[in-house]
Amino acid sequence: MNKPMLYAFAAIAMWASVATLSALTHSLPPFFVAGVGLILGSLLTVRRVKEWKVPPKNFANGVYGIFGFYFFLFNAYQLAPVMDATVLSYVWPLLMVLLSPLLLPGTRLGANHILGSLIGFAGAALIVTGGKLSLSMSALPGYLMALGAAVVWATYSLFTRRLPASSDNAVGGYCFASGLLALGLHFATEPAAHPSAMQWLIIAVLGLLPMGAAFLCWNRAMQLDDPRQTGALGNATPLLSTLMLVASGQAALDGSAAIAIAMIVGGAALGTLPAERLLPGWLRA
Repeated sequence: MNKPMLYAFAAIAMWASVATLSALTHSLPPFFVAGVGLILGSLLTVRRVKEWKVPPKNFANGVYGIFGFYFFLFNAYQLAPVMDATVLSYVWPLLMVLLSPLLLPGTRLGANHILGSLIGFAGAALIVTGGKLSLSMSALPGYLMALGAAVVWATYSLFTRRLPASSDNAVGGYCFASGLLALGLHFATEPAAHPSAMQWLIIAVLGLLPMGAAFLCWNRAMQLDDPRQTGALGNATPLLSTLMLVASGQAALDGSAAIAIAMIVGGAALGTLPAERLLPGWLRA
């Protein structure tokens, strides 16, 4: 695994901890948790606050991605079953791969990228649902919100690669602005929050890791690595999330888990390794 992919994997591992950590903050208003967490995450780069100044397009893309993702996802959780919304939001790695040729001139898709992403997404959906998913038309607005979250994160990631490179520390500015917007929504639409001491600690961990350091790692990965490979690797997020829930005693693996794990690992391998090492000549791009 090359260095850029290590950055991507580090971000994915930190995001995978969100389900485990968030279980301890589920009684708190979600935009309060996101707002405080993002502002805490921005403190990781506050010593380089001068590097928060970037071209307007970069700043707009950063806030669009970070705030937009949480906005759509939290609304999806309110309007649709959490499991269904989670599965649909995990379309973002597949979208990253499929949208690469449209948003990144000169990028071509090989059969290994497409197949790897499809297999990985199927595995991700299987491990989240256990093979049981029942969509309801009454929850359609929530499903659209979840898909919106996936579209936002995929396009934000690809635009990060397309826009002029900027300092990773600029992500702190994106987090700070996104945190202020989330807190604004909290005060406007949610009841007052009264976290316990333990919940404050969990929010701090969420802020410094998945809402802070993870975004820094992801920004570096997107500027340096092939987005088709990074997108395929993203399917490992629900796998790692599930394993963390199991390790913490909050979930258990069932019979479908082994199949799902094989699909995720196999899909990631197919999508991230060079096509000539995996496919016959007639399948290569």
